Order: sequence, then structure tokens, then C-alpha cells
Amino acid sequence: MRYLLMIGGDDEAAANEGCGGWTERMEDRGVLRAAIGLRPKEEAVTVRVRGDEVLRTDGPFAETKEQIGGFGVIECADLDEAVEIAAAHPVAHRGLIEIRPVVETG
Repeated sequence: MRYLLMIGGDDEAAANEGCGGWTERMEDRGVLRAAIGLRPKEEAVTVRVRGDEVLRTDGPFAETKEQIGGFGVIECADLDEAVEIAAAHPVAHRGLIEIRPVVETG
């Protein structure tokens, strides 16, 4: 089963770059399918369409102290293994990791 790991926290947690070898360990384990960091929330643009009007707002979609700083896609046996993998990520100790099952198509 594939899971999306949304890696985030407050601005301080997001400022700490690097995964402390987590990426390499998960690649060696064979569970990591993708890992991508995101630029700061100040560079985000939010787009909404209402009727025929395209509304563009500079900044993230929500005003919040916490932000998503990156994401990973893992493939593992079940949710228990996904939690174990997420808990091994350094950001889990100072920020948050939200786990979402991926909708499988095809």
C-alpha cells in the first residue's frame, strides 16, 4: 500500500533542512518512492475559481503557524509500518508528519 507523508511543522521546524539520513535509510529499505522538499510558504500562490473568475492569492491556502515543508511517498505493508517509518523521520520529533493512504487507480 502507498502512503503520502506530509512533513511539516512551525517555521522553526521547517527551517531545519535535511533529513538526518532518513531518506537514504528508507531508500536502502526499499520503501521510499519519492521525497520532495518545498520552498518557503511565502513563495506559495493559492488559486481558486469562482464562476468565471480566477482568484489568485499570494501565500499559502490557510493562515496558520504550521506549514508543510515537504512530502514523501512510501510503499509498505500497512498503516502500522507507515507509522513506524514516519516516526523514524527527524521532523517527527520537532514538527509533524501526516500520513494519508494514496488512492490506487488503474
